Amino acid sequence: MVYLRWDLDEQEMMTFELQVHTTGWVAFGFSPHGELPGSDIVIGGIFPNGSIYFSRYLRYPKVSQMALDVVAQANKLSLSAGQKHIQNQLDMTEAITYHEAREGSQKYNFCFIQTIDEATLEEDESQDYQLLSLTEDETFTTMLFKRHLRTCDLNDLDITFAVPVEETKYACTFIPLPMVKQKHHIYKFEPVITPHNITLVHHILVYACGNASVLPSGIDDCYGADPDFALCSQVLVGWALGGESYQFPDEAALSIGTPLDPQYIRLEIHYSNFDLLPGLIDSSGIRIYYTPELRKYDVAVLQTGIFTFPVHFIPPGAESYRSYGLCNTSQFDEMNGMPVPELHVFAYLLHTHLSGRGVKAAQYRNGEQLGIICEDNKYDFTLQEIREMKEILTIKPGDEILVECTFQTLDRSGITFGGPSTMNEMCLTFLFYYPRNNISSCMGYPDILYIAHVLKQEASDTMEGIMAMDLLNWDNETIKTAEKAAKEADQVVAIKTINVILWCISHSSQFRIISKLAEEALCPFIQAIDEEVEEDWTQY
Repeated sequence: MVYLRWDLDEQEMMTFELQVHTTGWVAFGFSPHGELPGSDIVIGGIFPNGSIYFSRYLRYPKVSQMALDVVAQANKLSLSAGQKHIQNQLDMTEAITYHEAREGSQKYNFCFIQTIDEATLEEDESQDYQLLSLTEDETFTTMLFKRHLRTCDLNDLDITFAVPVEETKYACTFIPLPMVKQKHHIYKFEPVITPHNITLVHHILVYACGNASVLPSGIDDCYGADPDFALCSQVLVGWALGGESYQFPDEAALSIGTPLDPQYIRLEIHYSNFDLLPGLIDSSGIRIYYTPELRKYDVAVLQTGIFTFPVHFIPPGAESYRSYGLCNTSQFDEMNGMPVPELHVFAYLLHTHLSGRGVKAAQYRNGEQLGIICEDNKYDFTLQEIREMKEILTIKPGDEILVECTFQTLDRSGITFGGPSTMNEMCLTFLFYYPRNNISSCMGYPDILYIAHVLKQEASDTMEGIMAMDLLNWDNETIKTAEKAAKEADQVVAIKTINVILWCISHSSQFRIISKLAEEALCPFIQAIDEEVEEDWTQY
C-alpha cells in the first residue's frame, strides 16, 4: 500500500509525502519508460539504531536524467519500496489527476519493486532533493521531501539575455525540440516569466522551423542586420501580456517526433524597456508539456490580420479608426502541396499594441458573410489570453477571413505605422485549429497608392505612398476619408508556409474592380522586406 501526496508552490518547489506500508527504507523516482535503468531515484530509510539514511541516486547514470516535468508529460512513474531479499513484484495502472493538468487525467504506471542492486546505483550530486522528515512506525515508513520542478532536464535550460537600454528589442534564438523516438503530443504550454521582469516582457512566440532550414547560433536581434534570425514563420505557441498557461482540447495537440514535425524552434521575446533601465537580465521563456498518449488530431496555428509593416498606418488624433486585413484561402491547396482539409477552429488569440481598442475576425464564403469568428470590442492590451471558441468553427478552402481592428490615437500627434515596436501597431488574430496543414500565415494589406490618390497625394510607388501619409495634415475629414479608402482599396494577400515560401495574390474589394497596380507594386515590395528584413521600421 502506497500513499503519495504532492504540492507545487509559487517558487516552483514541489513537496512530496511518500507513505509506504513497509519498514526499513523507501525509494521514489521518475523514469521515462517505467523501468529502473535510467531512473532518477531518491532513497531514504531508518537504521535499527534510529539514525536516518537519505541519498540521491541516478540508476545507470549514462542514461539521460529526467526532470520532474515528466509528471506532466504523462511518462511512467516508478515507486520502489520494501526490504532487501524479498522477491516479488506487483504492477498496476492508476488514473491520477496531476494538479497542473486539472482539465484532464493522465495515466501513470506504478510498480512496487522490493529489490534494488546497490552496485548499480551511483550518487548523483546534481539532484536537489531535500529531506524534510523521515519517520517510521510498526507498519509505515513516511518520507517528506522536496525538490525544484525543473531539475536535470537537458532540454529545460535557462537562456539568459542582457536586455539592452532600448525602448524595444526583439531577441531570438534557436532551440532543439525534445528528441523522442516516436510521435508525441505537446498538450500544454505555459509562460515562465522572470518575476521582476513582468512589465518588461511584451510577448513570447515559439515558431516551428522547417527541417531544411540552416539556422544560426546564439542570441541576436530577430529583425536586425542578420536576416537568418527571422527564419521560421509557423507559430506553434504564444503568450502575450495578461495570458496564462493553456491546455489543448482532449481531441487535438501539437505533434513532435515524426519526420514531418519540426526539430528546431525559434524563440522570440519582445522586450519593452520604456524607462531605459540598464543592467537588466532576463531568463523568460515558454515551458511545454508533452506525452506519448496521442490525441486524434494534430494542432496548428494560422496567423491572420494585417501584414505588419508601414503600409499599415493609423492617423493621429483619431477617436476611432478601423483597419482591415484579408486572408483568402483559395491558394491554400497549391501552397500546401496537397488539398487542405477543412480547418476546425477551437481557440484564438487577439493582438494589437497600445492604441488598439477592438479586434474582430469575420468569415466570408462566396462574397457573403457567414458570421463572426471572434470579437472583442473592449480590447485590453494587458489581457491578451488565449480564448476558447464557444463551439468549433469550420473554415472551408476558398473561404475568406477579414480581420478588423479599431484604434484610438487621441494622445498621438504623429502618424502610427505598423511595425514591431510597442509604439508601432499590429492587427493580428491567431487561430488555433486542427487538422494541421503547412500554411503558417495569411495576411493582407491595402493598396496604399489608391489611398494616397483618394487623399489627393502624389505617389508613384509604395514608399512614396508611405511618406505621403506621414506628411499629410490630418483632421477629422481626412481621417474619415482615409478609413473609407482603406476599406475600399484592393487587398494584397501574403501567404506563408512553414518553409517561408511567400506568395502574394491581389484581391478585389467589393466596391471596385481589381487594380493590377497593387499586385505589381506592393507584392515585390513585401517580398524584398521579407527576404532582407533590414529596415528599422520603428523610425516611422
